[in-house]
Amino acid sequence: MTTVTKKIQMVDLKGQYLKIKKEVDAAIAEVIDNTAFINGPAVKEFQADMEKYLNVKHVIPCANGTDALQIAMMALDLKPGDEVITASFTYVATAEVIGLLGLKPVLVDVYPDTFDINIEAIEKAITPKTKAIVPVHLFGQCADMERIMAVAKKHNLFVIEDVAQAIGADYTFSDGNKAKAGTIGTIGCTSFFPSKNLGCYGDGGAMYTNDSDLAAKMKMISHHGQSVQYVHDVLGVNSRLDTIQAAILKIKLQHLDEYAAARNKVAAYYDKAFANHPKLKTPKRVKNSTHVFHQYTLQLNGVDRTALREFLTTKGVPAMIYYPIPLHMQKAYKDDKYKAGDFPVTEKLCASVLSLPMHTELDEETLKYIADSVLEFCK
Repeated sequence: MTTVTKKIQMVDLKGQYLKIKKEVDAAIAEVIDNTAFINGPAVKEFQADMEKYLNVKHVIPCANGTDALQIAMMALDLKPGDEVITASFTYVATAEVIGLLGLKPVLVDVYPDTFDINIEAIEKAITPKTKAIVPVHLFGQCADMERIMAVAKKHNLFVIEDVAQAIGADYTFSDGNKAKAGTIGTIGCTSFFPSKNLGCYGDGGAMYTNDSDLAAKMKMISHHGQSVQYVHDVLGVNSRLDTIQAAILKIKLQHLDEYAAARNKVAAYYDKAFANHPKLKTPKRVKNSTHVFHQYTLQLNGVDRTALREFLTTKGVPAMIYYPIPLHMQKAYKDDKYKAGDFPVTEKLCASVLSLPMHTELDEETLKYIADSVLEFCK
């Protein structure tokens, strides 16, 4: 069996940084030299670069991805008691902001092969109180936005895309037109957490929209509700992307498509290694979306997941579970209307998924070692 000498990581931020060290260090040094640490030139430059990359009219940077979701919902004037539909199989932040604003999270199941929100389940969950849908482009592939937008139009609902794991993915409509993930719904929200495909070296986030009035409102909310200093027109928050992080992101954005290509190369290796294995189901690709592989997630069949993780640990191979507990079974989101068994796909996924190392610095030798280690256990 192949051996590797370097430590295997779920995400190798150090290796990625070393390839762009000269550019990043210069960008950070320039910010420090100018001492424009808040709302410095790099923030506006990164914003403009993102707007061009995404082909969207407005990008509003903020402090993190969770804030992006919260500010988006505030800008849409959602009121306490309004219902917002999202998936039970996602990271907690998606539903967290719904609860924080006094809105009602309405959870639905996902599709078993793509992990994306189940559109038939969305339609069944809509009531007169429903005001918005939050599809999550989980693990790097777009949910079926054309169908989601049709449902939203039919019921006059807002759509807030959670793009934290799929920045850079392309969605293709049935007529052949394309759009970047996050630019299709009413508002797109993303995170620049360091491990994201486009990650800074701290916290960061952004919202995107083609609606100029919404953009102005989100910008106002993110700056204490002011459009003019010391004049506060709406209730706001303090959520800014600092200049150093913007300078780093401006550099890394230039490499985002290159990073996606590297991740797809890793995914292709895993796909081939695990092809047709009766105990390992590889991620499905859909025709109408590219995949940027924030995570590479297997579904295990007849495999003791805990034992496999422990075995991989002895081999020096990290593996993660995204996510072990469905939102509808979390104490914070307990609702008498939900019980075990209500979302069979989500519950099965939470009990069977396992994500392998996925990043831009994985070489073939390391990939062979990881795959061989998984296959050694799953005989």
